[in-house]
Amino acid sequence: MNPRLKLGALIVSCLMFVQNLGAMPAHNGHPGGIAVIALPAQTQSAHYLGNAVLITGPLSAPVAIVGIGLDVSPGITELTTNRGAIPFEIKPKSYLTEHITITQTEKVNPPARDYDRIIRERDEMSAVFKSFSNQRPDLAFVLPVIGRLSSPFGKKRIFNGQPRNPHSGLDIAAPEGTPVLAASGGEVRATGDYFFNGKTILIDHGQGLITLYCHLSDIAVTNGQLVEAGQHIGAVGQTGRVTGPHLHFSVNLNQTRVDPALLLKIDQ
Repeated sequence: MNPRLKLGALIVSCLMFVQNLGAMPAHNGHPGGIAVIALPAQTQSAHYLGNAVLITGPLSAPVAIVGIGLDVSPGITELTTNRGAIPFEIKPKSYLTEHITITQTEKVNPPARDYDRIIRERDEMSAVFKSFSNQRPDLAFVLPVIGRLSSPFGKKRIFNGQPRNPHSGLDIAAPEGTPVLAASGGEVRATGDYFFNGKTILIDHGQGLITLYCHLSDIAVTNGQLVEAGQHIGAVGQTGRVTGPHLHFSVNLNQTRVDPALLLKIDQ
């Protein structure tokens, strides 16, 4: 076996004990997944593709929780740390294709008058995704809404016959007005009524772990507010680009959208 692959396999095997802690997500080293990588003792910082990575666990046995982008190619890559580089393998994964009909055609091909708004809202959200605090997040996520899993993460989406970016979150269908809960404790970093996402909340849980709640009918929190896991933050709606009432729930790690089901520990 390639020595780098052998080391990567050893690192993954060393994770057995931490995954039994319950809150730790399982290692899913594929595009759109989460790599869980044991680090050398006393590792204090780690980066993947230039972005700072979440580190949890004691200093004697730290663990990196790494988001892998949907556009990352399978193969051997590496995590850089203050204690040296750690190689790990990204395995291939395929996602389904979904064809969606949107009756609000301006939400598929926005008119020029909305360009400035769309760019402003994108930049506002991007600034939150880029933030990285030292606050250690609680990885024991709770389901943000009770409902039917209507569209999984990663689907290749075709809107009105036009290819668009893959689905970057998990859709949960529920009646309008159904309470939406914070998946974990954190600080509300942005709220607004956005062109594509409708009424939206972004919560910063610490170390680059950000959750996004879209298409709400109501927002029950304000910017800068601290929330706890399971706290009521809003209600299911059908604002923005939608085909019906549902919550679009996204998870960002190291500026990368990952499959929320991996932290919620639900099968799709």
